[in-house]
Amino acid sequence: MADLIYPKLIGARLKSQLSYRSSFAIDLVTQVIAQGYELIVILVLFSHITALGGFSREEVLLMYALAGAAFGLADLFAGQLDYLPNYIRTGNFDVLLMRPLGTLPQIMCSDIRLRRIGRISGALAVMAYALSHVPIDWTPAKVVLAIATPLAGAVIYGSVWVVACSICFWIVEGREFANAVTYGSGAFTSYPINVYTRPLRWLMAFVVPGAFVAYYPSLALLGKQDPLGLPGWVGWTSPLVAVLATVVAGAVWRFAVGHYRGTGS
Repeated sequence: MADLIYPKLIGARLKSQLSYRSSFAIDLVTQVIAQGYELIVILVLFSHITALGGFSREEVLLMYALAGAAFGLADLFAGQLDYLPNYIRTGNFDVLLMRPLGTLPQIMCSDIRLRRIGRISGALAVMAYALSHVPIDWTPAKVVLAIATPLAGAVIYGSVWVVACSICFWIVEGREFANAVTYGSGAFTSYPINVYTRPLRWLMAFVVPGAFVAYYPSLALLGKQDPLGLPGWVGWTSPLVAVLATVVAGAVWRFAVGHYRGTGS
């Protein structure tokens, strides 16, 4: 029964947003433009260089597009976690606990913003361009990988969002830290990880598994060797990493909620 409630909640939210079509259209275009700013940065960069970390412009655009699509999907469903401090501060999280529903799905379904589809659409357009301009030896497995990568990346981003925002159960004003991790990893994954310093690379690529959002899947699609020396099969492991990230995120969330004492304590 509870599983049937979430689609109804999402449907009601989406219906209310679509009732204001002009506002929705403006918001959608704004999101596309925001995605375009990041694209302009890459294009300006490549107006001065011919390769970045051993990758051409189109290859970097592929990484950027995969990361952008994944981040947009994650933001669509997990971005509501940015408001967790407000839930805790106002006592509304206690209300969520009283309902016979999971607290995490309640927050994620609370305010899905369709305008974020604009960011996803922009990334998918760049992805289509990049895939048509890079040398890929297409096989059925690579077709599946190209489709699955943004989805797996979205799950990885969403898991990072859950873990990062869970700190707010101990530090109510921990939103800035959470944003640094979530939005910071979004920017990090748009570029080849071998251009970063070793400490940052290990933190944002492997502790926060950002390298599996776009970098390693891109290497697998392109059939290129990893400049950092990892074997080629690593590029096919993003779905597995997404599953592991989900398990870790679920455990962290349950632990955090289990130690929540409410606003009256």
